Amino acid sequence: MVTLAVVGAGSRGTSYARHAVESGRAEVVAVADPLAVRRGRFPGATPYTDWRELAALPRQADAVIIATQDADHVEPAERFAELGYDILLEKPMAVSEKDCHRIVAAAERHDSIFAVCHVMRYTPYTRTLKALLDAGRIGEIVSVQHLEPVGWWHQAHSYVRGNWRRADRSTFMLLAKSSHDLDWLVHITGKPVTRVSSFGGLHHFRPENKPEGAADRCLDCAVEADCPYSAPRIYLPLAGQDVWPVSVLSEDVSERGLLEALRTGPYGRCVYSCDNDVVDHQVVNMEFEGGATASFTMTAFTPAAHRQTRIFGTRGSIEGDGEHLTIHDFVTREVETVDTRSMGPERRSSGQESEERADELRSGRDHEHTTAAGGHGGGDQALVDAFLTAVTTRDRSPILSSPGESLHSHLIAWAAERSRLEGETVTLEGTTPHAR
Repeated sequence: MVTLAVVGAGSRGTSYARHAVESGRAEVVAVADPLAVRRGRFPGATPYTDWRELAALPRQADAVIIATQDADHVEPAERFAELGYDILLEKPMAVSEKDCHRIVAAAERHDSIFAVCHVMRYTPYTRTLKALLDAGRIGEIVSVQHLEPVGWWHQAHSYVRGNWRRADRSTFMLLAKSSHDLDWLVHITGKPVTRVSSFGGLHHFRPENKPEGAADRCLDCAVEADCPYSAPRIYLPLAGQDVWPVSVLSEDVSERGLLEALRTGPYGRCVYSCDNDVVDHQVVNMEFEGGATASFTMTAFTPAAHRQTRIFGTRGSIEGDGEHLTIHDFVTREVETVDTRSMGPERRSSGQESEERADELRSGRDHEHTTAAGGHGGGDQALVDAFLTAVTTRDRSPILSSPGESLHSHLIAWAAERSRLEGETVTLEGTTPHAR
């Protein structure tokens, strides 16, 4: 039985820990979080109001899940590595290149079993796609098109009203949201990125786009009924459900509690009257070692749905929508469709089920969209299983990204952001990007 400490018991930390506990292979023995309600999510675990209280003691668990805010990863990661903990670290690793290097160095110096939560690598969909590509099913990969459809309401929730709305208080959009995708593209191609260019900006969620007659809060707004970003329409159908995203608004998720949060908290603000500055659309062009290329688009202005990918090879192509893979064979001219949903693990945790229930609620008439299955399409569960196996056996092979690989995918994000801001192609040499 693996013993776990949870540092940061918000949505992500709690989800990973619950997957671990419900697998029957782990127990949470310590939890550090400033909020009592979050510490209470793990009855029987020793509670700490600050991770430093836990870190001041000799090692209390085999491993630690670090899921604090992005800017607060580096110090606990270094300290818990020093204490001998194995580490499951939420992405992004940190909000500066220097701090990412510090974390990787600490993990390697203390020989920690170390995994960054690149959950997209672990889904049945990705594993199936990767196996097809590695088997040469479409020959040599020449180019890739990849779309991350953030979703209009998700952008409003997290990146206009929410914790990731400002680069100076969290980090830039590409690192906060799309580090998953940049890492995934490296994973499926099997090649490091050598050059990057990028374009994008904050197009829509700006004061000058505020409709005539709009108020600063949705509950006071005369034109709220005609606004796609209406906070009451996004949140109130989930009243009474202790699920994301309403669990972020208030400890009281009743209709009364949510209405109070919308009256007084950040999530009730007009999306055109917030202090946000992160982009709402961005494209990234990448060249891989060997010459293959990829174009990646992140945009807010979509339904919240699975990523969509088209991969073009010398003997065929593959189109994927997060669930199905359609393979076109240039030799036989046959077309095959693989449903990867049947390849996932049968076991589901209650955390997954609650997220899937939230998806059902959010897909009602007032939302008219679909979202990815709970737990990142099975990736969360598979990542946690891989981490527990590595901790138990001391064999790192179940973890699908080394510390150096995780660092590389983060450096791609900084290279792309540098290109977007400076208007130059950025070359990644080794682990350090340079503009030219």
